[in-house]
Order: sequence, then structure tokens, then C-alpha cells
Amino acid sequence: MFHIFLTLASLDTALLLTSFALGTVSKLQDGIHTGDRIYWFHFLVGLCAAVVTLLVHCIIFTYFLGTGRWVKEVKLAYQLDDDPLPRLTRDLKRRVFPPALFAMLAAIFTGAAGAAAHVQAWPWPVHGSLATLTVIVNLWAFRLEYHCLQINGRVLDDVLREVDRIRMERGLPSNLEALEQNT
Repeated sequence: MFHIFLTLASLDTALLLTSFALGTVSKLQDGIHTGDRIYWFHFLVGLCAAVVTLLVHCIIFTYFLGTGRWVKEVKLAYQLDDDPLPRLTRDLKRRVFPPALFAMLAAIFTGAAGAAAHVQAWPWPVHGSLATLTVIVNLWAFRLEYHCLQINGRVLDDVLREVDRIRMERGLPSNLEALEQNT
């Protein structure tokens, strides 16, 4: 998951920064009124950035929901204590969700403000300010998500070690041995 996240977060960061730069250049050249190509590149890259932003954070939501559910099921199956591992997965999920949601909403509002600026319903500075906020919030969210992914990875490893310990105490094969027997 780390490599997937790093790849997607890097792609999204590049798209967000490229869109921001193209938007700035377009504004300086009055591209919205002249139909300049840079304006349309900004529009397309910004649209891609918004979609990729939603994708990355939705993947994070799904990952933490899925691994949290898995840890809960293992806890019930092996009668593990709630503290520290299952509780930590819940805490990580609660720590990640608000910044990820805020990053997604910032991208959505920035796109909406861009559309409103395009039809001249809203002043350009609203779109520009939201674009700045979107870049900052997403960089903050990506950093937090990566940190929580690292901790969650260690939690999953600890859960597997604990399950193997319990299985050994009960005279059962380890997880790896049980998987090899089934194939």
C-alpha cells in the first residue's frame, strides 16, 4: 500500500502544482478572456487533479475501513484484547478521515469556484485562494496519511505475529503453514 499511495500522492501533488502554476500564468495573461491555450490546459489539468485527489483519499478511506474491519474480525476470532492493536487501528482511522475529507472538499470547492469564475459569477481571487488552500491541505493530508499508513502497517504485522503466537500455543500451524496447506 505504501508504494501505491506514494505513487498516487506524488502524481496528485504534481497535478495540483501544475494546475496551480498554469492557472497563475493564465491569470497573468488574462487567459479566461482571450481563450489562451494555457487557460484550457489549466482547466484540463485542474480537472484531472480534482479527480485524482478524490481517488487518492477515497483509497485511503477504503484501506483504513478494510484493515480496521480485518483487525476487528481477528480480534473476535482469536479473542485478542482491544488495547493496544484494535484500538490503535480505530484511532488511526479517526486521525486520517478528517484531513482526507477536508482535502477532498477543498478540491471540490476549488473546482466549483473555478467554474464560477469562468462564467464570471464569482471573482477570480476566490478560486485562487481556494486553489492555494487545496494545495496546502492536500500536502498536509498526504503527510499525515503516509505517517498513519506506516503505523497501520506495523499494527497489521503485530496482529499477525500475535495470531501466530496464539496458534502455536494451541498446537495449530502458523498462518503461513496453513496457507501452504490449502494450496
